[in-house]
Amino acid sequence: MGLVWWRLEMAAPAELEESLLWKLPLLGVPRVALQHPPEAPERRQLLAWLPESDWPPDQRQELERALAPLGQPFNLALPPIRWHRQADEDWSLSWKSHWRPDPVGKRLLVLPAWLEVPPEQADRLVIRIDPGSAFGTGSHPTTRLCLEALETLAGERERAGQGPGLQGLRVADLGCGSGILGLAALRLGAATVAAADCDPLAERATRENAALNGLDGAQALTVTTGSAEALSELLAGRGADLLLCNILAPVIEALIPCFPQLLGPGGVGLLSGLLVDQAPGLERDLQAAGWRVEQRVEQDRWGLLRIRSASDVA
Repeated sequence: MGLVWWRLEMAAPAELEESLLWKLPLLGVPRVALQHPPEAPERRQLLAWLPESDWPPDQRQELERALAPLGQPFNLALPPIRWHRQADEDWSLSWKSHWRPDPVGKRLLVLPAWLEVPPEQADRLVIRIDPGSAFGTGSHPTTRLCLEALETLAGERERAGQGPGLQGLRVADLGCGSGILGLAALRLGAATVAAADCDPLAERATRENAALNGLDGAQALTVTTGSAEALSELLAGRGADLLLCNILAPVIEALIPCFPQLLGPGGVGLLSGLLVDQAPGLERDLQAAGWRVEQRVEQDRWGLLRIRSASDVA
């Protein structure tokens, strides 16, 4: 007889989506997927598969207790968890069946690694991602804000006669997760990406996703485990032209003093991961540290700030 599985199901509010995808693998649950019904994309549903032999009742209860605090920063209660027992479930096929090609903006296509490019999306720049890495798949509003902001910046540079897309830019990705933002920057023409994340599993996921896209050469993308100091070492003391930072607002606030060593003169920073009501306070902190917020973009309850050094001429 084959394995028997528990399938975990719960609603995944946008505020909690990234936290759940980050926390579950740390708790020993790597088989995770998200459902986004095409007719109602705001109704996110999280699914996970756990071998019954490894997850008796007390362990499942402990898992629920460990997930409960994730809603506290957003004043949300964790949605109810439903458990379904499945005999001989081929979880790998079931898990993969929930993913679809995901067009972002006008140019990009986030594609689960096992799927083919749909003919109607053949003209898009493809970013292949293994959703099993659970470190950012492009579905969360903050990730989409960053991807769309990259595309917008590429368009602005083209209209200004600065070459196609992000051609020639050196990119720094702080808190890289799955590496999706750096990979998108490379697809849009960036010269190099230096990436860092405090979680060693994120470093591994970034390397694996870079390999999926044929962008794992030493000249294209380098990645390390660590925070701003480790990223600065990858940059070899030269500030990047573009800084990507998709992290929660309190972490961004704490990292502001590090930005001068990560972003060179004339460079642009894209900061996301913040709730809309956190943006004014973060803007004040940035301005006090000598940064100019030149754009704020919002999606759902999330926001993105585009910054430059206040000493740069607009």
